[in-house]
Amino acid sequence: MAAAEGGGSGRVGTSAGGGGAESLKDKGNEQFKAGNYLKAAALYTQAIKQDPNNPTLYSNRAAAFLQLVKLSKALADAETTIKLNPQWEKGYFRKGCILEAMEQYDDALVAFQTALEYNSQSTEVARKIKRISQLVRDKKRAEVVEKMRSNVDMARHLDKLKSEMSGKRGSEECWEEMFSFLVETMESAVKSWHETSKVEARVYFLLDKEETDTEKYAPAVNIDKAFESPHTHGSCFSFLRQYAEDSFSKAACLVTPKSIMSYPQVWKGQGSRKWKHGQHDGFFVQFETPFLRKLWFISSSIELGQTLCRDPEDLDISAHELIPRLFKQSDS
Repeated sequence: MAAAEGGGSGRVGTSAGGGGAESLKDKGNEQFKAGNYLKAAALYTQAIKQDPNNPTLYSNRAAAFLQLVKLSKALADAETTIKLNPQWEKGYFRKGCILEAMEQYDDALVAFQTALEYNSQSTEVARKIKRISQLVRDKKRAEVVEKMRSNVDMARHLDKLKSEMSGKRGSEECWEEMFSFLVETMESAVKSWHETSKVEARVYFLLDKEETDTEKYAPAVNIDKAFESPHTHGSCFSFLRQYAEDSFSKAACLVTPKSIMSYPQVWKGQGSRKWKHGQHDGFFVQFETPFLRKLWFISSSIELGQTLCRDPEDLDISAHELIPRLFKQSDS
């Protein structure tokens, strides 16, 4: 039996065969070319009944089923095509196209590579391999990005800080509470950025459960106007320092997007103040306690259409501080 060469997912093959089956196949091909895939599949089925060992008929019906999105039936016909003629690249090509439609890209790639082994001159198969290879890479990268977006673990990035805090603070309960407060604040900011591509400019306060008048003092203060000018910046800082003292706060965490900051533009400067973190969008986190101050920049990028926060970058707070020290300094 002679089989036709080449042909993509949108073309059907021809072969020498029995008169009745051949006539039905030709009619099926006409219906396929006219876009009448259901009629084409029915005609190929009639032809198969008359010539059940003809791989071209199964290949053609697989193409029709693919167009009808009857993928399980299409895949079964592609497998039968391969079984009847294991050295004909068309069966593997059909299988690859169907697996591609099923988004089973790794298996599709294997099928197309096998097709290329039997017809190394096929530019159509080569194009498919190039496309599917890119889809496989994109899929794997998308899985990595989604994992990074969903598994936000700031404690892992701040492990060094945890050791530093334990060495500076006598009460383990106190510094652990501060550390948990920082981690929760940063993780909430990252999750907000992932979901909305923004964070609100706020200062979060770790209030004293026993001392703070919670009816008067809230755990967060909006500071969206703080960075408009030197005047608003100075006024806001004075308010925040007094707020921290009057509310008996143990620690504070300032979060603000870079995009709203007109003053101070801490990413501009020379010498020790020279910015080393590119032009990326993102947000700052400044952590204030009586015994320790820290500053981070969390940059953002778009990966495969998804917003992704990068790891926090430790900044020299003496060179890039967003606001001056909030708490009176203490070494213990």
